[in-house]
Amino acid sequence: MLYLGPKRHKANTLTGDQPGIDWAQHFAERANQARDARLVQYYQAGMVTVDTPIKDVPLLAIDFETTGFEPEKDGILSIGVVPMTLQRISSNKARHWLLKPKFHLTESSVVIHGITHNDIAAAPDITSMLDELLSYMAGSVAVVHFRGIERPFLQATLLDRLGEGIDFPVIDTMELEARLHRSKPPGLLDKLLGRQPVSIRLADSRRRYGLPDYRPHHAVTDALASAELLQAQIADRFSPDTPIAELWK
Repeated sequence: MLYLGPKRHKANTLTGDQPGIDWAQHFAERANQARDARLVQYYQAGMVTVDTPIKDVPLLAIDFETTGFEPEKDGILSIGVVPMTLQRISSNKARHWLLKPKFHLTESSVVIHGITHNDIAAAPDITSMLDELLSYMAGSVAVVHFRGIERPFLQATLLDRLGEGIDFPVIDTMELEARLHRSKPPGLLDKLLGRQPVSIRLADSRRRYGLPDYRPHHAVTDALASAELLQAQIADRFSPDTPIAELWK
């Protein structure tokens, strides 16, 4: 993923940012409202109810590599997905797509993710693989590390291509770490001693659970890293019977 720091933007104002949403009901409503047949089919697949234990929830770890971090000004370069449950990560079913965005690559983004103009010269537009992506997503709760990327970028991209966006629930492994390490603002002593807040970036969060380092900024690898981190977080701080409502946004 390309994450350069917290920044608010318009595409972040999605349904998932509203507290206490009933995603099953929301999907039923969107199935009747959507115009594009692919989105209708996606919403008709439904969503688990708020009281479903996490052990029974179909999950899909997702990661995007992008040209920047502003959905209205940047585009999606690659998408990686890894199907999973709390009990198993199906790495053999992982999928990776290179895409050609409408926005130019920047030197800084190329340095981060290593995707060059040559890599995407023959890559398709996202509309050509949208059926396949939505079939992976259908019925599953997305697992991401920092929900300010995948959901708003897909929303902005589909608004541009289809004239209507998409909304879906996510479990944000960064937000789960923030609950533990950013629940209180730094105290006066911390400020006086120059103590830095605990990092909740993906690699640093994984190390706290004894998970190995992976090479960052490849969409499938980062999706896999988020999947493993969620399993570790549930095992360490939650329970297989934790209702999904306590985890998703």
